Amino acid sequence: MADPTIQKTAQRTLVLLKPDAVRRGLVGEILSRFEKRGLTIVALDMRTIDGEQADKHYAEHVERDFYPPLRAFVTSGPLVALVLEGDSAVEVVRGINGATDGRKAAPGTIRGDFSLSNRENLVHGSDSAESAEREIGLWFPDLV
Repeated sequence: MADPTIQKTAQRTLVLLKPDAVRRGLVGEILSRFEKRGLTIVALDMRTIDGEQADKHYAEHVERDFYPPLRAFVTSGPLVALVLEGDSAVEVVRGINGATDGRKAAPGTIRGDFSLSNRENLVHGSDSAESAEREIGLWFPDLV
């Protein structure tokens, strides 16, 4: 029986399965990892985004040197956008995803097991509860 003194904090986060994950047929494998950790899929949509959507999503990076190739990559093909919900979802997803640079990500994480480069790193996960709220509003406005 669950300990009633432990308070769980249900939280939502945005995840993007980037074009490399879709192209390589890893969507089912990646979704399974999130579900096995007790996260619930609240919304899911496969879509192709344009530069304007990419600029809104990555607003804090638009002026950085690495952004133009990132923008070209995320707009290069279909991706899967989803909202996951669960106890400490932001932190759990970031742990499952692994380090942003797939070459440095630990084995057992999505990036550690499947990433082929730093730029094409398979997944995006919100980095904070505040970012999750903003990003969910961009991708799934009917949920806010």
